[in-house]
Amino acid sequence: MKITEILGPEMVLPDLKGTTKPQILHELAGCFAAHYPEMNAAELAAVLAERERLGSTAIGDGIAIPHGKVRGVTRILGVFGRHRTGVDFESLDGGPTRLFFVLVAPEDSTSLHLKALARVSRLFKDNAFREKLIAASGAGEIYRLIVEEDGRY
Repeated sequence: MKITEILGPEMVLPDLKGTTKPQILHELAGCFAAHYPEMNAAELAAVLAERERLGSTAIGDGIAIPHGKVRGVTRILGVFGRHRTGVDFESLDGGPTRLFFVLVAPEDSTSLHLKALARVSRLFKDNAFREKLIAASGAGEIYRLIVEEDGRY
C-alpha cells in the first residue's frame, strides 16, 4: 500500500488553526467533508473523538494518527495536517503535536486499516523527514515530500 493511494494533494492542510484536540479533529474532518460529500464533518469528528477516548493517537515526536471506521466509506482515505506551533494532543511523550495524518476506513476493513496505520507510522519515523515537513512552505511541498519519502519503502 502506498500513501498516494489514500492521500491526494488536495487533502493536505499546511496551517491548522485549532488550539485544542476537538478543534483539530473538526478541522481535519472538515477537509474530508469538503472533498467527499457523503461524509459529514461533525459525524466524522465524533468518530475520531470516540477513538481518542480509548487512548490518544498522538504517538510522540510531534505526530498523531487519528483514525476511525466510517459507514459509507468504500476505501481507506487520508488527510494530512500540520500545525505550526503544535497543540496538546495528549501525546505519549507529553510534547506538542504538530503533524497529523488522519485515516478513515470502511467499517469492515480490519487488515487494510492496520496496514495503512503501519505504513503511516513507518513513514513518519525519520526525524529529518518530520523536520522537512515542519519547515515546508506549503501544501504542495508537503505533498511532494510525503510522496518522495513514501517512495523509499
